[in-house]
Amino acid sequence: MVEPDLAAIWVYLSATPLLGLTITLLAYSTAHRLYIYAGSNPLLNPVLTSVVALIVLLVFTDTPYETYFEGGQFVHFLLGPATVALAIPLYQQCSKLRRLFLPVAITIISGAIIGAFSSIGIAWFMGASVQTQLSLAPKSVTAPVAMGISEQIGGLPSLTAVLVVVTGIIGAVVGSKLFELMRITDDSVKGMAMGITAHGIGTARAFQVSPEMGAFSGLAMALSAFATAIILPWLLNLVGLLR
Repeated sequence: MVEPDLAAIWVYLSATPLLGLTITLLAYSTAHRLYIYAGSNPLLNPVLTSVVALIVLLVFTDTPYETYFEGGQFVHFLLGPATVALAIPLYQQCSKLRRLFLPVAITIISGAIIGAFSSIGIAWFMGASVQTQLSLAPKSVTAPVAMGISEQIGGLPSLTAVLVVVTGIIGAVVGSKLFELMRITDDSVKGMAMGITAHGIGTARAFQVSPEMGAFSGLAMALSAFATAIILPWLLNLVGLLR
């Protein structure tokens, strides 16, 4: 009786937008439980494991991405409200933010420039095309903004979206260990670094470490996206990468 029931449920879900929403929530919930069970091991970051699980499931069941996204878009929509909600922990750190205004401004601008041009330089050295280099440039910015920048400067938004996710996952996985190796203990410094380099995924990891680190990571993520959108096209035009 169990197998027919499961088959009937799958047939029902696959024919409705509930499919994408259901498997997304189940995949992340399971991945998060595994992450907690493993003692919050960064190698088992729930974003990474849930993405891998979803890819395997879609390939195994031969489910088109478009079908999955009919339901997955509901989670995608919540990215906006979730980003706005970062204002709450930021408000709680207002007094410290006011004292650190100049260092924060310098860090954001430097991080945006170094992050973009280091990626372009490495891609150029390895023989990547100009379009691929331009797709890499906004990889450290949160996905919706990065895709818009990529389209504006002549990159491939779809490639940029993949690179953004990969960058965020790598940052979330190795970031905390790097801070330990570099003996960085200030949560505001760690948060700024995480937000600039690993955007939303890194910010989620930062909140798991401490509210202060998460608040500064959210601030860095938002300001870095703003700075990159303004500065990057101008700098690329200045160095002759934009035609």
